[in-house]
Amino acid sequence: MSQTKNFNLPDLGEGLPDATIVEWFVKEGDVIKLDEPLVSMETAKAVVEVPSPFSGTVLKLSGAAGDIIPTGAVLASFSLDPNLPQRADGQDTGHSHGHAAPAAPAAPTPPPLPTAAAPVAAEEAKPAAAERDDAGTVVGAMQSSNAVHAEQALAVGGVKAVPAVRATARKLGVDLSRVRATGTDGAVTMADVKQAAADGSAKIGAAPAVVAAPAAAAPASAQVAAPVQSDARTPLSAAGKPMRTQPPGVVAKGQPEPLKGVRRNMARVMADAHSKVVPTTLNDDADIHAWLPGNDVTARLVRSIVVAAQKVPAMNAWFDGEALTRTLHAQVDIGIAVDTDDGLFVPALRNADMLDARGIREGVNRLREQVEARSIAASELSGYTISLSNFGMFAGRYATPVVVPPCVAIVGAGRARHQMTPVMGGVEAHKVIPLSVTFDHRAATGGEAARFLRAMMDDLALAS
Repeated sequence: MSQTKNFNLPDLGEGLPDATIVEWFVKEGDVIKLDEPLVSMETAKAVVEVPSPFSGTVLKLSGAAGDIIPTGAVLASFSLDPNLPQRADGQDTGHSHGHAAPAAPAAPTPPPLPTAAAPVAAEEAKPAAAERDDAGTVVGAMQSSNAVHAEQALAVGGVKAVPAVRATARKLGVDLSRVRATGTDGAVTMADVKQAAADGSAKIGAAPAVVAAPAAAAPASAQVAAPVQSDARTPLSAAGKPMRTQPPGVVAKGQPEPLKGVRRNMARVMADAHSKVVPTTLNDDADIHAWLPGNDVTARLVRSIVVAAQKVPAMNAWFDGEALTRTLHAQVDIGIAVDTDDGLFVPALRNADMLDARGIREGVNRLREQVEARSIAASELSGYTISLSNFGMFAGRYATPVVVPPCVAIVGAGRARHQMTPVMGGVEAHKVIPLSVTFDHRAATGGEAARFLRAMMDDLALAS
């Protein structure tokens, strides 16, 4: 008689209470082997591939794509196959068969480390799953190499794509099987999906324009569908460039819908910050009239924060409201707010005090690319000592940016403008950048915040 086992959703190493199903790689009744891809889950910080903790037949899948599963709830049920390899109890990777295992909270530290070695380790571990050692962490088992992605692709419609790309395709309504792949070994990339969403060439449910396999049945429907598409609304301008009036995939339905993934976590974090911080905001304008051509606005803002933090360490600090302690930091790690269609990410630009303008720009670009591709490590989304929101790249002059504990301060930069400035003998039109500094008044004084803002303004006033 076969043994039945439940697999409960583990803590995915981020301390979050739930995760959202992106895509099942199996269906009820399928036979799956140990460590083969089971499901793709979206958390507030990443789309991760969850491997099967058992070998056997899938009896039940708890939820469909888009459903939110609480941590510790049953995710799937299996009938174990004694003839296939199973993981011994001593080799448990943190997959919980009851409620969330107590070992899970220890997971956050190890995850970033295995990524560099994952491609080699995954290929060696596939033939003998029992040899795989992930140091007792769920995320360690879910680090996936290129080989794992290729195996998953073969099992899911023959399309090669990492979980984050599949999740984005689902949100944008893109049929991956119809996307022109430009990635390595024929893999569909994030850019491929977004291009397909922009030009409407791979919409789910749309009649295929050029498809080799179903050629016998497609000609009539394709001929009928083509004229209709040409008259329909298009995301492209007359010049053939992508347009966006709202985030792709967002449909106003007039009905309540649950927040998921990044937005769900953002709601929790903002509410928590609002209940704990005593915020006070100072505003002023930094005169950048003296800037020489070629200055990078973001790099200059980061440099000015570094200078100000070194002059006023109380603003580059963490505060513990319960213990009433503060930690002043020698290094300056700046959280860079990145706006995406999925919600707000704040990756950390580490050791900003050691970077020159080029290093800052390269670091910011790297973080933005990783956020866009949803490939950024969870460890890079925490631990910053102060943060920057450059909302002025869109619109707005001043703001009251939210301080997220344990940080003490956040800087907001508005849209640059020209204003008339009194000078000796008259007035001149000077370009200025509006600045807003919000600080936790429990941990810093108004004088410290004002001196910090003054130091930023003085550094931004320099020619270069």
